[in-house]
Formats: sequence, C-alpha cells, structure tokens
Amino acid sequence: MRRKFSDVSALSEREPGVFGAEAAPEWSIGGKPNGGYLLAMIGDAATRASDHPHILAASAHYLRSPDPGPVTVTAEVMRSGRTVSQVRGRLSAGEKTCVEALFTLGRLPEEESPYWADGLPRVSVPPIDECVPLVNAVPDKYRPAIMSQVDIRLDPETAGYTDRKPSGRGELRGWLSLPGDEPFTLPALLYAVDSFPPATLDIATTGWVPTLELTAYVRAVPAPGPLRVVHRAQLISGQLVDEDCYVWDSKDRLVAQSTQLAGIRLG
Repeated sequence: MRRKFSDVSALSEREPGVFGAEAAPEWSIGGKPNGGYLLAMIGDAATRASDHPHILAASAHYLRSPDPGPVTVTAEVMRSGRTVSQVRGRLSAGEKTCVEALFTLGRLPEEESPYWADGLPRVSVPPIDECVPLVNAVPDKYRPAIMSQVDIRLDPETAGYTDRKPSGRGELRGWLSLPGDEPFTLPALLYAVDSFPPATLDIATTGWVPTLELTAYVRAVPAPGPLRVVHRAQLISGQLVDEDCYVWDSKDRLVAQSTQLAGIRLG
C-alpha cells in the first residue's frame, strides 16, 4: 500500500522543540530509512520552531542509520533575526543520535524571475510519459521498498544501468512524483534531492552508497506537479563519491539543489 508523504513524515509535538515520529519501513532502502526522508522530518521540525516559514538551506551529517520505527526529532533555535533564522536539528533513535543538521530559514519570494541563471546545467528530459518507470525496470528481489512508494521515471538514455548497460556518464535524469501526486512542500524537497538512485550506477555496479553529508538549498516554493530531476556523480576516489542534484518544478523553475558526499563500494 502506498502511503502519503505527509503521513509517513508526520510529527507529533511532545513539548516545545521536541517531536515524536515514526520512520516508515516502506520508505527504506536495504531496511534503512532514506536519508532525504529523515532530513525532511528534521526540516519540518526546524520550520515549526522558527519564526520564519521557509527552509533556505540545510546541511546534514549522517552519523548512523536508524531502524524503521519510533524516532525523536528535536529543533533548537540558535539565532532568530529579522530576515533569517538558524536552527539546529537532530533525529535520534533511542539514546543514539542518527542525523545532525543545521538549517537557515527565511522567506522565499513569490514568482520572482532569477536575475541570472547561466550557471545552471542546461539539461532536457523527455516528457514524463516517455520515461521509464523505475519500479518496472528493477526486478522485485533488487527493488528497495521505497521504490514501490514514489514514482521515479528515468530518461531512457540514462536508464541503461537497469539492464546492466551503464553509459559511463554518471548521470540520471527523470521525473519524481509523491504517492497520490501529493504536492511537494519545502521539507519534502529535502527528500527530493536525495530521491534518485546513486548516479554511480550509471558508471559501474556498486553496493550500498551511504550518504555521509548532504547540503541542500531550497530556491523556490514548488508549483504542484511532478519534479524534473538531474542527478550527477562528480568524482569517485578513495571509496568516496560526491554527487550533485538539481530539481525543477512544473513551471520549469529550479526549486532545490544539493551536493552530497557518500561512501561507495565498487564491484
């Protein structure tokens, strides 16, 4: 059964700045909750603790992966200014801290056109109905649980790894929709930048690619509809890889971007 993102990421306030939540087993990879999904919950808590309504930036360090089940999310306002606030967030399971994050919050402009955007990648993605549903391309025994929840559709040019024919470019392109086409909130964008499979799969077969650190910027409030995503590997060296992710909404506005450092096991 597919569950709405707002349900699986729901927080219950226990006291000011302290929330209970349930890391859903359906939103896991190899039995461990997706890192962007966990960061979205912390981002929601940070927003509730702040006087400013919009997440502008998030930087998370992943200390350990919790098991699905009860977690505690805390948010502490470090500074509250006129235009931005800084909030420290934490997700714990039992007595163990799993994710530590810092957030900058403020207010995003409405429908503002960028002053300059020439530094962004110029990548086209075929229409969503011409892309490959990832849930159909991966055999059941290799399919992470989360893949049966969200709708990821890959540009056929970047889906070769599903047939063990990676292109070697280290890039995945496609579309992302939440269950039931639920609109993306700003916290949900923190999941979106970590939603696609590792871009390293377009280079070589890899084992688990655990995120060590992820920094995300939220650039606009997304319009309803699926998101267009480009996910790229930059450098693989010393059993580490860094990946960049860019996310556009249905109005073709860049709404989020991220870079992350992850461990990698080749072969």
